[in-house]
Amino acid sequence: MKRVSQLSILISFAICVFIAIGCHRKTIVESESANIIETIKIDSSLFQVGPCEPSICISPINTDIVVAGSILDKFYFSQDGGKTWNISRLKSTHGVYGDPVIRMDSDNNIYYAHLANPTGRAYQDEEFLNKIVVQKSTDLGKTWNNGTYPECDSIKDHDKQWLYIPDGTNEVLMSWTEFDKYASKDTKDRSRILFSISDDGAETWSPAVAISDLEGDCIDGDLTTEGALPVKTADGSIYVSWSFDSKIYLDKSSDGGKTWGVDKVIATQPGGWTFDVPAIGRCNGMPIIDSDSSNGSHKGTMYINWADQRNGVEDTDIWLAKSTDNGESWSDPIRVNDDAPGKHQFFSWMDVDQSTGYIYIVFYDRRAYDDAQTDVYLAYSKDGGQTFTNQKISEKPFTPNTNVFFGDYNDISAVNGVIRPVWTVANGGALSVHTALIEIK
Repeated sequence: MKRVSQLSILISFAICVFIAIGCHRKTIVESESANIIETIKIDSSLFQVGPCEPSICISPINTDIVVAGSILDKFYFSQDGGKTWNISRLKSTHGVYGDPVIRMDSDNNIYYAHLANPTGRAYQDEEFLNKIVVQKSTDLGKTWNNGTYPECDSIKDHDKQWLYIPDGTNEVLMSWTEFDKYASKDTKDRSRILFSISDDGAETWSPAVAISDLEGDCIDGDLTTEGALPVKTADGSIYVSWSFDSKIYLDKSSDGGKTWGVDKVIATQPGGWTFDVPAIGRCNGMPIIDSDSSNGSHKGTMYINWADQRNGVEDTDIWLAKSTDNGESWSDPIRVNDDAPGKHQFFSWMDVDQSTGYIYIVFYDRRAYDDAQTDVYLAYSKDGGQTFTNQKISEKPFTPNTNVFFGDYNDISAVNGVIRPVWTVANGGALSVHTALIEIK
């Protein structure tokens, strides 16, 4: 999570007013591919700190249940497929400080990973970011435990985590970046990728283990090791991908995360994982990894999705690479956005529907404009990533404000042909979080 003014956060907590009129607003959008898309505003704020960095998950056993989160501590719950939402806040003695990642297991348990802020003083206290916390709810968000966390070096800073829960299990995989000192310019301070796994529904965790062979700096830029995401494939192997020094790395464990191999560069990322896009304070193209565990024709295929500026600083694009041999080799990058060159597409996220093997990618898109006006698009592939259909899913464009923290990511969830992307919209100094009700069979 980008460093945010502590004063802004205190103001936000003290006087934040949520806009009731307009929340949960529904808009029907007729897309080019004849899917009817209903857009829903989940939450909004008049102030500068959130809601943003949204994460979303559809229940793997009941697609009417959808959960989501946003910074700093918001939890959203829907039991009608995302049409209406209840909003609450998480609390923990470990502190709840953003970078939300929300996932569900096959028993409808909810897991909410976030950064730690145990004293409530954030960057003013040495204990800030001393662990990654995962809170769990066994009653669909009515109550939460205080949170558990992997054993790690609490003197260092821990940030930018992600979760993966294999279908039909109560395993929870987590990867993240450990900084010797976040934002330090001292060349002696380094960053590395850590991994931990829980095999009992986040009750306990394996000790965190460093898996990146190369360490980065701590500046939180292109020379920092960041953007780690885990996945478990159909054969039981665990993979983690991340970005560093204009390359995308992949590591593999064949023994449940106990030991790891040699890092493999699977793609270049010209311009790095962080790059400039007009009206965005910071934009990243961190790699998103997933695999096909369905019974379809592409079962076993692995995918990595990212954004970069290989075609120029005025032409950010969304890319996909695929592997059909357990990560040993990877395809050349496949361009996901299907517009003419010269426009920006950015902040992508991907999910594979494990019932069909279809790939879904959500991203911001400026193909229709010559300025910073921004739409939201969905790209989906039914043929293992060979081709993509692009369709706009937002009802109208918005223009971000460079001075308002916009977050580092969006998210998307796809289960049994039900797709729920989630994204942030900026209007002046106000932020809001939206989803779309999409079904593709």
